[in-house]
Amino acid sequence: MRLKCEYKASKIPITYQMMFVSLIKEALKISDSDYFQKLYKYGDAANKQSKNFTFAVYMKDYEIADEIFSIKDKVVLNISSPDLEFMIKVYNGLLKLNQFKYKDYLLNKIRIDLVKEKEITSSEVMLKTLSPICIKTKNHRFMKPEDETYVDELNYIADIVLRNYRGQGLQEKLDFIPLQMKKTVVKEEIRDYKANTGDKHLQIHAYAGTFKLKGNVDDLKDLYALGISFKRNQGFGMVEVI
Repeated sequence: MRLKCEYKASKIPITYQMMFVSLIKEALKISDSDYFQKLYKYGDAANKQSKNFTFAVYMKDYEIADEIFSIKDKVVLNISSPDLEFMIKVYNGLLKLNQFKYKDYLLNKIRIDLVKEKEITSSEVMLKTLSPICIKTKNHRFMKPEDETYVDELNYIADIVLRNYRGQGLQEKLDFIPLQMKKTVVKEEIRDYKANTGDKHLQIHAYAGTFKLKGNVDDLKDLYALGISFKRNQGFGMVEVI
């Protein structure tokens, strides 16, 4: 299931991922606070377990200055998940949220639409990224598609994503064939990061573009809906069939 959410905004931060994480959380709170608590809380602490969704943000007609996107047209938030309960709750919450404030930034709802997913019927599919794919080693080093163990690490995270969602990991090893992939550096604002490192933002090295993915058909269908990446719940790894 997919949602396309359109908003008017005069500006959004260059570290916009957490703004839209906050929007999704607020929608869930409004729709079903008990469900939100179950998903994002573990006792008095945050529940850091991976969630069964991904998202991507698209800005139409913008300029960048002083780490702020100035939007001349609109902002589009795309959300994808195979979890029907999650999507119904976030959909209902977003419908009720006509306006959302995040720090000094304001989103005004234009429309929220359900989007039909494309079908995957074979063991090979051509995909394009709607949000960049981030793959890293167990030592947290960001990887390039041409790295020797890139496909191994992509299989590692895909297996975890599937296991968290359906209780079963990959049925077959994935084969990833990059077609036109370009590096993109995403700035992310993390609490205490500046105090610990001296840097204002964490810089995430990810890749956007087109690629082929080969594997089990059911695996491909679920990964299409769940996303293929580390940090999916922070706006990475959403893909579309082409």
